[in-house]
Amino acid sequence: MSPNPSHGTISFALPPDLIAYIAEIDNFIAATIAPLQAADDNERFFDHRREHSRTDWDNQGLPRKEWEALISQARALADEAGFYRFCLPSEYGGQNGGNLWMAAIRMHLANSAPNLANDLQNEHSVVGNFPDVLMVRGFGSQGEFQVGFCIETCAYLRTEQKKEFIEGRLDGTRSFCFGLTEPEHGSDATHMSTNAKPTSKEGIKGWEINGAKMWITGMHTATHCLIFARTSGQPGDALGITAFFTPRDAPGLTIQSFEWTFNMPTDHASFTLTNVFVPDSSILGKLSHGLPIAQTFVHENRLRQAASSLGAAEFCIEEGIKYARKRKPFGKELARNQDITSPIVELMTQVEMLRLLILKTASEMDGLSQREIERDLGDKVSMCNYWGNRLCTQAADRAIQIHGGIGYSRHKPFEHIYRHHRRYRITEGSEEIQMRKIAAYLFGYVGPRKEELSKL
Repeated sequence: MSPNPSHGTISFALPPDLIAYIAEIDNFIAATIAPLQAADDNERFFDHRREHSRTDWDNQGLPRKEWEALISQARALADEAGFYRFCLPSEYGGQNGGNLWMAAIRMHLANSAPNLANDLQNEHSVVGNFPDVLMVRGFGSQGEFQVGFCIETCAYLRTEQKKEFIEGRLDGTRSFCFGLTEPEHGSDATHMSTNAKPTSKEGIKGWEINGAKMWITGMHTATHCLIFARTSGQPGDALGITAFFTPRDAPGLTIQSFEWTFNMPTDHASFTLTNVFVPDSSILGKLSHGLPIAQTFVHENRLRQAASSLGAAEFCIEEGIKYARKRKPFGKELARNQDITSPIVELMTQVEMLRLLILKTASEMDGLSQREIERDLGDKVSMCNYWGNRLCTQAADRAIQIHGGIGYSRHKPFEHIYRHHRRYRITEGSEEIQMRKIAAYLFGYVGPRKEELSKL
């Protein structure tokens, strides 16, 4: 774009230092991660054997231990090299990485076949995403709680949540999953059935939780689950929901099953809570103000998810383009066939437009508070997310079609990309929920135009 002397210069190029940092990541992957993937028979987790090699079919369809151990090894190497904690605050060994940089990095890493450096089925990347750490940093306690011992609960009361769940998360001794969704309540958490009532046990004040949760990702390896339960108010009320750190092995918490999905292995648990006792010190944030915790970092997650979907979509499109030039049925390149090229043109046009929206939105988010992001950019984040996830599945489907039989087979990664990213059109807020939110902004029921349009 040429400069306009009267209005200044607008540049849509990534900052040079960001481009240089991505090059550093690529060099690290080539020198350290790629050789690890090539060692022994680790390629089995990424080639046509991937779903079988990753899945312990005789153990509820959970990830095989060898697969998760390999991912852990890659993360440790990335952490040692200084990349893994990039987005974390410097106090936790990070580089205070912002939304623009994270979006660009996610796009770049996802623009290749699934590999050990970035395999989104496990939310794995050499540049990590830490919404759990940021959540505890923002809402976790620092003061001293009463430390007590309950015979049945094995003395799980701790004095400081930030120390336990941030330092423990980073050194591998603690991990927690997110217990929000229920069998009968998904997108609208305000109607959740799980409840908690005040009680005491062996002199310790606390809460008794009863209910059920479903689709709880990571429960098989978590030490705790952050259970959201209604403590006051009525169904539909935003206030009255509280978040409790609950040990995975707490008496009364019973895993019923791990739900087998379109893309295996599974790590999505269904469990019940029957008279589960937790102390007051297990509460994250304020009593009855748990729902805002669940929503705090949703914008960052949705935007980074959109960036990953965009990168994967571009990979599928580029592979389709290359194949259409190489493949010559009846002596003529597939790319000479308009029925092949027209859908690719439409998809790539959407990629280029969405890329600009993602980067623009990410740049505007940097420097804003969570409240400001929700007020001014919530609709843009939802636009990026729902369209990025849909675009990825469309691009993967088109790549399968162009490649024909080999595209449909597991010798190409497109079916894996499709099956995995299809999930994101439901999780983190379904397409319908995202579009409903955008409509609320457009028609002025919320957001910057509320006052203006309310006068009509």
